[in-house]
Amino acid sequence: MAENILSVKGIKKSFGGVHALKGVDLVIKKGETHCLAGENGCGKSTIIKVISGFYKPDEGSIEVDGKGYPVMTPAEAIRAGIQVIYQDFSIFPNLTVIENLAFNQVLANKKKVVNRKEFRRIAEEAVKKINFEVDLDALVETLPVADKQLIAISRALLDNAKLIIMDEPTTALTKKEIERLFEIIADLKKNGVTILFVSHKLDEVFELSDSITILRNGENVISCATSEMTEEKFAYYMTGRQFEKHEKVVNKRNDEVVLEVKELSAPGFEDVSFQLHKGEILGITGQLGSGRTELSLALFGLLKTTSGTITMNGKEVSISSVQAAQKLGIALVPEDRLTEGLFLPQSIIRNITVTKLDQLAKKAGIINTKTLEEESAKWVADIGVATKDHSLPVQTLSGGNQQKVVLARWLANNPDVLILNGPTVGVDIGAKHDIHKLLRELAKKGMAIIVVSDDAAEVIETCDNVIAMQGGKVTGFLSGEDLNTYSLAAMNV
Repeated sequence: MAENILSVKGIKKSFGGVHALKGVDLVIKKGETHCLAGENGCGKSTIIKVISGFYKPDEGSIEVDGKGYPVMTPAEAIRAGIQVIYQDFSIFPNLTVIENLAFNQVLANKKKVVNRKEFRRIAEEAVKKINFEVDLDALVETLPVADKQLIAISRALLDNAKLIIMDEPTTALTKKEIERLFEIIADLKKNGVTILFVSHKLDEVFELSDSITILRNGENVISCATSEMTEEKFAYYMTGRQFEKHEKVVNKRNDEVVLEVKELSAPGFEDVSFQLHKGEILGITGQLGSGRTELSLALFGLLKTTSGTITMNGKEVSISSVQAAQKLGIALVPEDRLTEGLFLPQSIIRNITVTKLDQLAKKAGIINTKTLEEESAKWVADIGVATKDHSLPVQTLSGGNQQKVVLARWLANNPDVLILNGPTVGVDIGAKHDIHKLLRELAKKGMAIIVVSDDAAEVIETCDNVIAMQGGKVTGFLSGEDLNTYSLAAMNV
């Protein structure tokens, strides 16, 4: 009997001359949790699609449970016990839970006629496998993200999954939902299911995995037991860069108050008060639904306030629109850069300069193309956007570089207050380090910064002071030595 559930050797895959995989090996033992890590563009998604039969490799071999597959197809992968749970979960939002769970099995059995009782029996069997309690008649689109993920896991187990591949499984989950997912993964392992999960979050990697494979530029960098890995080694293997250990220095609070909020309320939060000083990085943290995102939207004119006051540089102001916020010197890097922050088909140049068009225009509103190119080139260099050609569409960049473009757009206006909602969500470890370093440098130069995040490590590393929120209200304030993992955990962050 084979020791390995999966053995992938020498996989090569190119797309139009671009070598996505350059001879990748991946070996996963039965019953283990294996982490596949690497920066955006390293080949993680490509190798997953090769394993699941979505892509045909140019070279290499695939063995599942000791059996070789000269050409793996999606149907063969499923029959072999391989299931992939992508970030979008590949479920039908307009169908009920029952329909989502039973649909695949009915199709696989080629049944032409089924009844509701049969559908319900299949669905009940599926959720029972992971003790998942959910309204089987509910439309999936009405459910929280965590439940959608559990539906995908339940469906995978119906197909007798031996290897479940999870692609960035915790991206949109709260802390409690992540804990629940980890418990389910532990139970799956006990029942003989092997897990391959894709992640670049250090805490997840070291808590969950038994072994690690790291890819860089389509090639293997290292495969080893997690016990042989350290955080410093992990960061180096991921990026090829040695990061200097950052010793946090809490800034002495400047007396100059740039932004003051008193008893501010809006849909999603109420009676929030705080001061933001020049050169300060203030963290606003809490789980999903705490009101942190709504607060950032209200400060940028995207959410109408119902009571309270906002004061900028000593003067009470009304922020009724985005235009009003911009005129006051407030900038917002939104939570979802893909849908809220970027014009994906447009060039990097246009994405960076879009907020400065009025300033860059000559008389009669004419804008010189060369002026736009020079402005963009300056910020590409200053902020470290990795691109050979800034005339390319911004969608060609990795997640971290896309986030840098959004940052550059607002920094070009030299704001007094920079608000970042989830500044490093979905970016790799190298870009995360670069963005945190940039924020510290901006604060040293006097910019007032608000970091809205539920990432405890990010908040502790970057922020001078932190406001914790829960249920739309401020539940605590932490500063200096009091700001640590334990104090944040005590506030349910």
